[in-house]
Amino acid sequence: MTAQEIKDFCKERNLTYKELAKHLGLSEGGLTNAITNDKITASIEHSLKMYQRILELENDLKDFEELKNILEKILKK
Repeated sequence: MTAQEIKDFCKERNLTYKELAKHLGLSEGGLTNAITNDKITASIEHSLKMYQRILELENDLKDFEELKNILEKILKK
């Protein structure tokens, strides 16, 4: 993973480095230094991948909740 990929991730999701660092359990300075120096450690990469997976699962859950609500409305008729 490159620093540019992390920058793009933040830009796509309108996240600051401070917000992303908080989600990853890092300090803002540590994350900023890693990005600035393009020295993304394996633990930062793993944390980011896990955070991405959490976001995907949250979206899936929203979809299932919508489906559940639709099915409940259909069954009530």
